Amino acid sequence: MAHDPKALQAILAGCVPDQELVFKPMFGGILAYHAGRPLASLSDMGLALKFTGADHEAALALPGAHRLRYEPDAPLSKTYVVLPLDIDLRPWALRAIQNLPAAKPKRK
Repeated sequence: MAHDPKALQAILAGCVPDQELVFKPMFGGILAYHAGRPLASLSDMGLALKFTGADHEAALALPGAHRLRYEPDAPLSKTYVVLPLDIDLRPWALRAIQNLPAAKPKRK
């Protein structure tokens, strides 16, 4: 099922209205950032949040969740998990935000 990235943007923003998210168009979809760090991919493939370690495995264990893959012959993402939209996304979005890696220092 193809998804509308703009609709997914509204869903993500609505589930964490207390978080400052920035949305930028990217490759026909939208990338969501929190504190300058990539958080979510919003594309026709669905709403994919960035997870690592145990959080990544826990997200993949959700019924209907799967690794992000933009094209059938493209490799599976190692960090982004497409989540089903019929769950409460807020705790998963907050979990993803809390575990984002620290921003890299900017070069001078």
